Amino acid sequence: MNTVIYLVRHGDSPKIGEDRARDLSPLGELGALQVKELLKTEGIDVVVSSPYVRSIRTVEKLAEELGQDVLVYEDLKERIFSYESHRISDEELLPILNKSFSDPTYSVIGAESNEACQERAIRVLKELIITYCGKRVVLGTHGVVMTMILNYFDKSFDLDFLLGTTKPDIYRMEFANQDLIKVERLWNSDQFS
Repeated sequence: MNTVIYLVRHGDSPKIGEDRARDLSPLGELGALQVKELLKTEGIDVVVSSPYVRSIRTVEKLAEELGQDVLVYEDLKERIFSYESHRISDEELLPILNKSFSDPTYSVIGAESNEACQERAIRVLKELIITYCGKRVVLGTHGVVMTMILNYFDKSFDLDFLLGTTKPDIYRMEFANQDLIKVERLWNSDQFS
C-alpha cells in the first residue's frame, strides 16, 4: 500500500504581529472548515503541522473531526526570511523570493535559504513516510515550505508555482516507498462558492 501525504498550506491570516503566533483571519477560519470537509473522508491516519498557529488552526478542525491530536514538527515551520521574529512586508519579501529561487543558497544575513528550508522539510517528510508507511498523513505547512517539498522531487514547482497557490491549498502526494509517483492538487476554491 502506498503512503499518501496531503500538503495543506495554511488559510488566510492577518499580516500583523509575531509570525509564529499569527492566527487565522475570518476568511482563514472558513478555509479551515473547507479543508476539514474536503479531507474528512480521505481515510486520514495522522495529522501533523508546523508549530505556527495559523498552520495548526488550519488542520485542527479536521483532526478534531477524526478524534486525533495535531502532532507538531518544528522543522515544518515557515522559512525564516529575516533575523527578526516579525513578519516582513510583501514588498520586502518578493525580491528575497526572486533571489532565492534563482540561487537556492541565498539568504538575508541571519535568515535561512531555500536550500536550508528544503533540507529540514524533506528530513521531516522522509521521517513521516517511514513512520507512517502505507498510511495517509495530513501535513499542515506554509507556501514556501510546501513549494520546497514539491520542488525537491520536481523543479517545475518553482516561484511561479508558489505565487499561484492559494490560502489554503492542498496537494496530494503519493509515494511507493520513498519514490514520489503522483502529485495532484485537491483544492478548488470554486467548489465552496
